[in-house]
Amino acid sequence: MDIIHHGAKTGVTGSCHELMIGKSSLLIDCGLFQGAEAKHQQLNIEFDIKHIEALLVTHSHIDHIGRIPWLLAAGFSGPIYATEATAALLPLMLEDGLKIQLGFNEKQCQQFTQLIKQKIRPVPYDCWAKLVLLNGESVSVRFRQAGHILGSAYIEIKLPDQRTVVFSGDLGPSNTPLLSDPISPTSADVLVLESTYGDKPHHDVIERESQLRQLIEHSLRDGGAILIPAFSVGRTQELLFDIENILADVLSGSSHDNEHQKVWKTLPVILDSPLAQKITEQYRHFHELWSKEAKDRRYVGRHPLAFEQCITIENHQDHVELVNRLKHSGEPAIIVAASGMCSGGRIMNYLEALLPDVRTDVILAGYQAVGTVGRQLLDQNNQIVINDKTIEVNAKVYGLSGYSAHAAQDDLVKFVEQIEDGPSVIRIVHGDKEAQSQLADKLRSCRPDVEIVIAAEL
Repeated sequence: MDIIHHGAKTGVTGSCHELMIGKSSLLIDCGLFQGAEAKHQQLNIEFDIKHIEALLVTHSHIDHIGRIPWLLAAGFSGPIYATEATAALLPLMLEDGLKIQLGFNEKQCQQFTQLIKQKIRPVPYDCWAKLVLLNGESVSVRFRQAGHILGSAYIEIKLPDQRTVVFSGDLGPSNTPLLSDPISPTSADVLVLESTYGDKPHHDVIERESQLRQLIEHSLRDGGAILIPAFSVGRTQELLFDIENILADVLSGSSHDNEHQKVWKTLPVILDSPLAQKITEQYRHFHELWSKEAKDRRYVGRHPLAFEQCITIENHQDHVELVNRLKHSGEPAIIVAASGMCSGGRIMNYLEALLPDVRTDVILAGYQAVGTVGRQLLDQNNQIVINDKTIEVNAKVYGLSGYSAHAAQDDLVKFVEQIEDGPSVIRIVHGDKEAQSQLADKLRSCRPDVEIVIAAEL
């Protein structure tokens, strides 16, 4: 058995790992490189795929699935295994990627997504699926709740010699209100562990809603729009969930005067992302995967992801008209739109139009990769370039770490500590070198008997 890292080795995108089992192999994720990492990487599959018998997908973020079209073009013809929710999201995410990256038309996208649907083998959480290799030996695969986004999983793979290899995929933080927390595996011989925030002790998950509320309150006093760039899957739904709870509390009348309530009651919450709308529908469909808190709200008649003040923008013309209206009116509104790193999508038109306005607030509620506009804004740059135009940044820009969908160092260490049996080897991936190194130091302290391998040093 051996593991080869074809992506997410020295950074946080392009996740792709090959598990060699004798003369056969399994591929775990096949993601797109993004931000500055994309400049040094090729979309084409540059590794040999003839021994790969199946693709296992941890979740549907584009940095874990975005190169699947190129994998198929290179000749991969095996099945694709994923959780039921990921199986539902995968065609939606890939279709959107093909439109953006390759300019596919509707017919071409339909042909490709139909092919993907034929290859997908949905596997329920916590159920073992048996894969028979060409040599007649079998491996067993199980998807476990990772708490990162809807359908996300870490994957347990039981080899023919009964050793177990675990790929963490992306693990979510503890105590998020919408999805269940990840629960560590009972045993593992080898663990491949992400380290996106391996150098950050913890996230302010508990405080995130109150921080968001304070920012909205401040913006309402100043006037102007609140722009929230958000990934279509995961971040958008977490934000809508919290905004609905804030509105429910304010409008209950328990602690605010009538005038204050009136402002909140007329505040539009605009979801301007066709893909995010489709993804949100899937979140509502798979409500059995929600956390207890989220289910309780639904059971008492609340609609956390489909509330009255949430307005969806469908077509492009409506989008353009809204951007122009907000630019000239300065009226208050919350706009949630993709992309999360401001690397494309409808959010770019809002930024171009509204960043020069001092009344605008921008809330960056997640990781911003080096080289993206989101990272430039987070670094408080006074000017940025959008559509070859230099845009003055007079808006106020805030970062909210509590909305990260990734576990921070404390949760990653806890995930390892709670594995009862093993692992003997931990391979740290999916983080920059500093994050991998700091997480490795922490793990060596709590598990001194474990061999720690830093992928960035291989």
